[in-house]
Amino acid sequence: MASSDPPALCFDGITKRFGAVLANDGVSLAVASGSIHGIVGENGAGKSTLMSILYGYYQPDAGRILLDGRPVRMLNSAEAIARGIGMVHQHFVLVDDFTVLENIALGTESAFRLGPSLAAARRRLAVLEASYGLDVDLDTIVGTMPVGLRQRVEILKALYRGARILILDEPTAVLTPGETAQLFAVLRRLAGEGKTVLLITHKLREIMAVTDRVSVMRQGRVAADLATAETAEAALAALMVGDALADLPPPSPARPGPARLEASGLTLADRDGVKRLDRVDLVLRGGEITGIAGVAGNGQSELLEALAGLVPAEGALVWDGRAVPRAGRAAALRRLGLAHIPEDRLHTGLIPGFEAWETAILGYQRRPEHAWRHFLRIGASRAETRRRMEDFDIRPPDPRLRSAAFSGGNQQKLIAARETAWAPKVLLAGQPTRGVDIGATRLIHARLRELRDAGTAILLVSSELDEILDLADRILVMAGGRIVGALDRAAADERRIGLLMAGLAA
Repeated sequence: MASSDPPALCFDGITKRFGAVLANDGVSLAVASGSIHGIVGENGAGKSTLMSILYGYYQPDAGRILLDGRPVRMLNSAEAIARGIGMVHQHFVLVDDFTVLENIALGTESAFRLGPSLAAARRRLAVLEASYGLDVDLDTIVGTMPVGLRQRVEILKALYRGARILILDEPTAVLTPGETAQLFAVLRRLAGEGKTVLLITHKLREIMAVTDRVSVMRQGRVAADLATAETAEAALAALMVGDALADLPPPSPARPGPARLEASGLTLADRDGVKRLDRVDLVLRGGEITGIAGVAGNGQSELLEALAGLVPAEGALVWDGRAVPRAGRAAALRRLGLAHIPEDRLHTGLIPGFEAWETAILGYQRRPEHAWRHFLRIGASRAETRRRMEDFDIRPPDPRLRSAAFSGGNQQKLIAARETAWAPKVLLAGQPTRGVDIGATRLIHARLRELRDAGTAILLVSSELDEILDLADRILVMAGGRIVGALDRAAADERRIGLLMAGLAA
C-alpha cells in the first residue's frame, strides 16, 4: 500500500452499549490494505461486538466505519457482504448434506434453473482455488470432510462473494497443527494478493507467527496498536490484563489413586449407522488428569456424553468398583459425584434466558446450600454466585444479569466455576478454556490442578495441544471413534500427537 493510500478499514469512535454494559467505548482503529491484522483482548473486551458491527449484525450507538477512506453504514450482513466484507465464523455455517459447490453457490443463483449457475460457479471457483492455493473437491459432500477442509470452503465462499476484507474468528480452535500451518500459508497468500485479513484469536503464539500488526482491546477500548515485529507474547499478555501475569508454580507430579470411573466397550452409532465410538476402553483414576487429543469430530464429544450418561451408548460403566445401570445413568452419576463442563456451553451448559445465579446452580439446585425442602434459597444462591464471580473474575459481577448478556468467555467461566465448586470425584472437562482469555485460562488450569491434587479424576478433552501438554499426566489420542495412541506426558510432544491425530502414526 502506498503511503498516500487510505486504510482498507477504519473504525472511528465506535461506541456500543447493551443496557448497562459498555461493550465498545470510542474504538478507533485503522487496518492497512493487504495486511494481516490481529485483534486480541480479554473476554468481554469488546472484540466480538466490534466485528459484529463491521459485519452488520449490530448498529453502533456512535462513531462510523470507513472503507478505503469513505464512510459506510452496514445495515445488515447482506450489505456488509455487498461491500466486500467476509466473515468465517468459529462455528461454520455450512449445509452438511450439500456438496462444496452447492454450499458456495447457495444464495447467489442467477436463474431458476440451477445448472447454468452451478456451471458458472465452478468456473469461477477454479480460478479462486488456483489463485489462493485453496484446493477443494467441489463435488464432495461437506458433511464428510475434515474440519480443515470445511474451513477452506468457508474462506472460498467468502472470496466467491467478493470479500476484500476477511474476518476470521478463532479460526484454529478445531484444527490440527498441520492444518493450522496450512491455514496460515493461505492467509499470507491472501494478504500478498491484496486482501485484508482480521484475525480474532486468544492464541498469542499465532498472533506472533502470522500477523503484521496487532491491536489489544481492554474494557471496550483499544489499549495498544503495535507492529507485531516490535512486541512479544509476554508484552501482549500484560497489555491484555493490565499487569504482568505472575508465574505459576511448576505442577506437582501426579499421584494416581484407585480407579474412579471405568468404561469398557463403549460403542455408539449415529442415525446413519456410522460408529462414533468404537469399543472404547478407558480408566480414570483419582489424582490424575487424562488428556484426550484429537481433531474435532473423531468421537471425543460422544465419549464425554457417554461417560456422563447423556447418550445410550453400549458398553459398561463402573464407578468405584460398582456397575452403573443404564437406566437413569446421568442422574445416578451426578449423585455419585460426577461433574461435567460440556463442550457446547450454549446448548448444554446454560440456558440463555436464565439469570447468572440460576446458571450458577443449574444441576446443583437441590443441594442444601441452594434449597430448603422444595424451595430455592434465592438470596443465598445469589450471594454464592457473586463470590464465584469474584473468584473467577467474571464480568460484570452481577448475579441478576441474564446469561445471554455475558460474553462467551465469561459464560465459560461461569460454567467452569459451577462445575468445579464442589470438589467432584470425577470431572469431565470438554474444551474448558475454549474462547477464554489468557488470564482466565491460567485460572481454570490452576483450579483443575488443585482438584487433581485433592484426588479428583479428571478427563480433559481439548483441541489445544498446548493445553493437553500443560495439564495432562497421561495422553490418549482419538481418531475415527477409537483410541489410537497412548503417551506418557514425558514422552509426548506436538509432533507425535499431531501425527496420531491425523491418523499418520501407529
